[in-house]
Amino acid sequence: MQWADAIGGVLAMLVFALAPFANNTLTGLLLAACGAYWILLTLSDERQPASESLQLEANTTVSPLATPIHLLVGLYWSIAVIATALSPVKREALVGLQKLTLYLLFFLLLARVLRSPRIRSWVITIFLLAALAVSVYGIQQWFMGTDALATWVDPESPLSKTTRVYSYLGNPNLLAGYLVPAVVFSIVAFFSWQRWMCKALAVVMTAVNGTCLMLTFSRGGWIGLVFGLLTLVLLLAHWWSIYLPRFWRTWALPLVLGTAIAVVLLAILVLEPLRDRVTSIFAGRGDSSNNFRINVWMAVLDMIRDRPLLGIGPGNNAFNKIYPLYQRPRFSALSAYSIILEVAVETGFIGLAAFLWLIFVTLAQGWRSLNRWRETSNPAGFWLLGAIAALVGMFGHGMVDTVLYRPEVNTLWWLTFAIIASYYHSTKPQPKSQLE
Repeated sequence: MQWADAIGGVLAMLVFALAPFANNTLTGLLLAACGAYWILLTLSDERQPASESLQLEANTTVSPLATPIHLLVGLYWSIAVIATALSPVKREALVGLQKLTLYLLFFLLLARVLRSPRIRSWVITIFLLAALAVSVYGIQQWFMGTDALATWVDPESPLSKTTRVYSYLGNPNLLAGYLVPAVVFSIVAFFSWQRWMCKALAVVMTAVNGTCLMLTFSRGGWIGLVFGLLTLVLLLAHWWSIYLPRFWRTWALPLVLGTAIAVVLLAILVLEPLRDRVTSIFAGRGDSSNNFRINVWMAVLDMIRDRPLLGIGPGNNAFNKIYPLYQRPRFSALSAYSIILEVAVETGFIGLAAFLWLIFVTLAQGWRSLNRWRETSNPAGFWLLGAIAALVGMFGHGMVDTVLYRPEVNTLWWLTFAIIASYYHSTKPQPKSQLE
């Protein structure tokens, strides 16, 4: 058992190392292995009193196996089970429930093994190295040129001839969803990693990942990036506020935010492709992509209206079975193109309430843990800060797109929850000076 969490960490690293390059079947097998391993650990682990919580290292976060986040994850899964049992397409909903169960078991394993700061750092590092490889290939596509695998841009748009990179993921919107947390964690890595060579690598990762994300020309990805970076700036300002003089404590945040907004506005004014893409967000039905999403949302609202309490059951198979009965002519879709509508149509307003409650409790728990770690100046707390910002950024992207349910992104979604849950503890973290 002394190697139990290390083995779990290796399994998690395999998922993040292979997810962007492997097919979904292999990713599913790895998730099944992670779930089976967590069940094995849970059944074989010896119960210990709360005062004797397992510590893998001297600086391991003391964390019980059940947190408020775990309880709400269990509640959401239970609602999905009931929605499956009452679904009009039970067979398809059962497939979706199996996929959801795999992701939630993966969360449970991560929340356990990431209590070790060393394993936590390695898991995030492996993800960042995989993201770097993905971004390098995406930037190569920009310079070498590549054919679109689908109609991603309105043919009548000024950007119809613009290359939208998609790297190994096959879709620019999916690539953007994958890179939003990569950019956030790359920035956080600069503060968390202590060696200068590692900090230099973090700077390179931030530049490459950020550039590749912009070259996807994914408006949803850009929205997610803005959400994530603004949250990150706010949290960093809060982290350092207790060490700043009174003047900077008051004006640091407005100055940083003002500078960031000025840079973004200047880029929009100077770069014509960026300006065209941003203005299309506000074009309403005048943009074909906007018009498509609006028509899908209208059909999904009709689906929710007919089954408001528990929905049609989880998963895209159930959605694809029911949606054609409601779709507008010529507007077929594989999902609701919004995480809020997707959860509501799958598990009804009951499931949506549990889902939003889960997000709220997770962010609240992350905020409380962040305040405890801020007092110690321990750089391990920066990963918590990054997880909160990444969660907000991915949620912002998911509000207007469907990429959150793809394995490459969904595994990262539950990684953010698991990181925040891994910091849940009843004892105060040790200062950095006591851990060296």
